[in-house]
Amino acid sequence: MSEYHGRLELTWTNKDLRLLANEDGSYEWISPTDYRVAEVRLLHDAGAVGTVRPDTERAADNLLIRGDSLHALTSLTRLPEFEREYVGKVKLIYIDPPFNTHQSFLQYDDALEHSVWLTMMRDRLLLAKMLLSPDGSIWVHCDDSEQAYLKVTMDEVFGRDRFVTTIVWQKRYSRENRPAIGSAHDYLVVYSPDPEAWKRSRRLIPSDERTKRQYRNPNNDPRGPWRAIPMNAQGYRPNQMYDILAPSGNIKRPPDGSCWKYIRGTFDELVAQGRIYFGMNGDSQPSIIRYLDEVEGLVPWTWWPHEETGHTDEAKREIQVLFHAAFDTPKPERLLHRIIYIATNPGDLVLDYFLGSGTTAAVAHKMGRRWIGIERSAGTLGIFALPRLKKVAEGKDPGGVTEAIGWQGGGGFRVLDVAPSMFAEDGDVVFLADWATDGALSEATAAQLHYTYERAHPFCGRRGHSRLAVIDGIVNEAVARLLIRVLPDDETLVACGTAVDPAARALVRALRPGSTIRKIPWSILQEYRQARWLPQGAGTAPEAPTPASTGAAPA
Repeated sequence: MSEYHGRLELTWTNKDLRLLANEDGSYEWISPTDYRVAEVRLLHDAGAVGTVRPDTERAADNLLIRGDSLHALTSLTRLPEFEREYVGKVKLIYIDPPFNTHQSFLQYDDALEHSVWLTMMRDRLLLAKMLLSPDGSIWVHCDDSEQAYLKVTMDEVFGRDRFVTTIVWQKRYSRENRPAIGSAHDYLVVYSPDPEAWKRSRRLIPSDERTKRQYRNPNNDPRGPWRAIPMNAQGYRPNQMYDILAPSGNIKRPPDGSCWKYIRGTFDELVAQGRIYFGMNGDSQPSIIRYLDEVEGLVPWTWWPHEETGHTDEAKREIQVLFHAAFDTPKPERLLHRIIYIATNPGDLVLDYFLGSGTTAAVAHKMGRRWIGIERSAGTLGIFALPRLKKVAEGKDPGGVTEAIGWQGGGGFRVLDVAPSMFAEDGDVVFLADWATDGALSEATAAQLHYTYERAHPFCGRRGHSRLAVIDGIVNEAVARLLIRVLPDDETLVACGTAVDPAARALVRALRPGSTIRKIPWSILQEYRQARWLPQGAGTAPEAPTPASTGAAPA
């Protein structure tokens, strides 16, 4: 008998490679060993709206991040100030990624080649997994075009035993007659690092009107409306098989194939409390009286009709009211309210790394949750997400769930920008980019450290046999190797970075004794950063940050 080997998995073209996201939204296949794959980019301050914490505590604020989600997620998991705050602590991740439907939308190109889409999703899911809390959950919005492949990919990333459910959301309420069969629904694929822990922490949804109508009060019971729940249960248990004398004088026994729910002693206590009902004539099978005020809520189920959670037309109207402009693929605030209500409690952290028009962050803010929103398109962020969230903080967003939850404004958020890549490419050679090693920051740092400012890329200063390199970014092992590779043999290196990976210090000393890595002085960084305003290239530039309402901040 041969031994078993291999495993069930989904494979695709270039699965062993990685994708590099370019600023124009295109992707490039590169080797997993490429310096740019492991690059940790800084998150530059680009302004603030409303009430935020001091700069030294910015990781505790709500964050609106402009940049590709892979770079932003890498920064959140690797930069120490954010790693401490977020890794293993995000309670809910909701994403509405491009569905790979081969349609062209105004805000983005959804026609990604199939293997590109799968690699793009996998690489980001791997980072998202690091951020989730043990009892957290990730909800991925999808349609029929990729749902099956997405499910198998998420099985591979999270583990098949981490699957919670697939929810069907009714996105349309009217018939679509153009296709062979009209599409009326989308999917929400849900996973958790620990489904049992998530089940214990997830919240029940409030009883709806249809459920409440099942509770009545025909006998004017002072405790209010109630309903009768059958007292029999499936199966056979000898101590739950006994005769019951009804008020009519007739004997009642469990139906065939069942037993009573309770042992005799518990039944007698319920009778004494007036909690057993035998029908209006006193001769029906016994039932338990359940009062409406005892109902904690309903266990969520997998069918979400549009009456409860909104539909696409509702979502488009919400955007139209806010901006008098169209966004092609918004989701209704009622849908996000349902997800956030089930998966989080006030104060919990919510992440959406395909933020789009900003619905997830807007609803999370109104519900008193902390949030992080990441959006690649500067135009989408500048035209939709940023002004929308500014309206929310100022209490000037009248639509969606605002009235239902009584939101009146408050709190605030920071705007951060993912720094450009420190690496450039010339043919097959990867090197440090000019922008990251030259300019005002280099000149100021050289003066502070008493080096003669001398441009000789990637170095910017000289003092005796010591060369100075100033990096507007994080100096890690990859950067250290590149610098030592081009450093003359008889010279030592002082490398100064906006941030420093401690492992790089030991490496540079080993590669070139007498060399060191230092962090750029805070005073120089503050002056340098004040001249920078982002998001760059936004369709409409953000207004200068002004204090918002001082209502209760969600962060």
